[in-house]
Amino acid sequence: MIINVLEYLEYSYEKKTHKIVFSDEHNEITYEELVDKSKRIGSWISKRYNVKNKPIAVLIDRNIESLVMFLGVVYSGNFYVPIDMNLPNERIKSMFCTISPITIIGFESYRNPIEQLGYEFNNYSDISKVESDHKILDDIRSKMIDTDPLYAIFTSGSTGVPKAVLISHRSVIDLVECFKETFEFSDNDIFGNQAPFDFDVSVKDIYSTLKNSATMQIIPKQLFVFPVKLIDYLNERKITTVIWATTALCVVANLRAMRNQKPLYLEKIMFSGEVMPIKILNYWKDNLPDAKYVNLYGPTEITCNCSYYKVSREYELNEVLPIGIPFKNTDIIVLNEKNQPVVEEEIGELCVRGTSLALGYYNNTEKTQEMFCQNPLNAVYPERIYRTGDLVKYNKMGELIYCSRKDFQVKHMGHRIELGEIEVAANAIDFVERSCCLYDEERGKIILFYQSEREQNEEVLSKLSECLPKYMIPACFICMKSIPLNKNAKIDRTKLKEKYIN
Repeated sequence: MIINVLEYLEYSYEKKTHKIVFSDEHNEITYEELVDKSKRIGSWISKRYNVKNKPIAVLIDRNIESLVMFLGVVYSGNFYVPIDMNLPNERIKSMFCTISPITIIGFESYRNPIEQLGYEFNNYSDISKVESDHKILDDIRSKMIDTDPLYAIFTSGSTGVPKAVLISHRSVIDLVECFKETFEFSDNDIFGNQAPFDFDVSVKDIYSTLKNSATMQIIPKQLFVFPVKLIDYLNERKITTVIWATTALCVVANLRAMRNQKPLYLEKIMFSGEVMPIKILNYWKDNLPDAKYVNLYGPTEITCNCSYYKVSREYELNEVLPIGIPFKNTDIIVLNEKNQPVVEEEIGELCVRGTSLALGYYNNTEKTQEMFCQNPLNAVYPERIYRTGDLVKYNKMGELIYCSRKDFQVKHMGHRIELGEIEVAANAIDFVERSCCLYDEERGKIILFYQSEREQNEEVLSKLSECLPKYMIPACFICMKSIPLNKNAKIDRTKLKEKYIN
């Protein structure tokens, strides 16, 4: 029985000691080196702090050292929290306020901004050189259980405060075991990582690599701006498997990057995050007809994915690609407004039960109890479900079809975003009296309506850029003398949508 994800690493180390496990644009690391460096970091943390199941913030870059730090934290018996230092300072401060990390580790270049925020900083280069203490590490491992937390990843929060989703070892183990069985991963796979390490899609890359004694290539972010060079990189690194955000596949297709050169080694193409346009899927299939294509679905709160669909037929441009069927050991319940299972093609909210559920939101009991609630179909013993807020229906083949969001949470550029968080930031601007965000799904744009005496779009953009990540910045700003209200004195979003479209 697997209890800890480190067992995957250590098994692969014994099997493929000198094989490259992770590689970035400039460096690479073998399984042997990864175990050694991770244990050094784990030993340093354990001796310095002597704590268990506490958050340790890791300042990430697109490099192998970020992954070494992740696993070092795990060896110490604690859980890691990836932090992107390119985010606005206000958002980073909000994250630190939520998790109160016992320490922060990263590269020396991040020392000054972290210490200016009032937090202790430790340099990766220093702590990775200490001697491993195998006795301490063995003692820590002997006391760990599979429901101990492995990582926390932040998602957008409707109150303006980002939420830290806490995931256990058992949930990730369940995920990668299902991926191995369902998609037949092996030690011949070379994963091409596209997702940032603070985005849960990367979890599938990292731990599928360790589970299967495989190799993961970290693809430079800038290549997705130059997709022709991206194809060259895929071939140079002989990448066989990609688990990408749908938007990444769209970039390649929209720029016709495979006109002259195709990925020569790509066998499995998996995507998630947004609805896959059929014309984009067709472009990939036309150029790589022998590859396997899989549509993955699931929010961060259920450990990446709870359903999948292996593309098995041709689709018309006006059809919707199914999100498929549940993974093994995961149950999906679709409930209508009366909390009853839907019938036939009735639309309802997708809810999930099983091992895949997150432990909850770190340091946010109220939101955890709201979203991870008792199964309304079970009144005789405690059983949690997660209500995704996604509206779905079953087609005639029994496959799930995504319809829309239940609330104002949207998926944009591969990220789940609470529009309310943008509104909170906009309302904090002194000359903005009130604001409302809508999402134009057809154009893929966030629209911000704000009430003000005069138009100050550039100033609004500047203020939002100080506290929100780039993917949450609206693409369109509309200043209004008075935002329309409905009979309940709430913002009339229907009228606003009509005004924008017309």
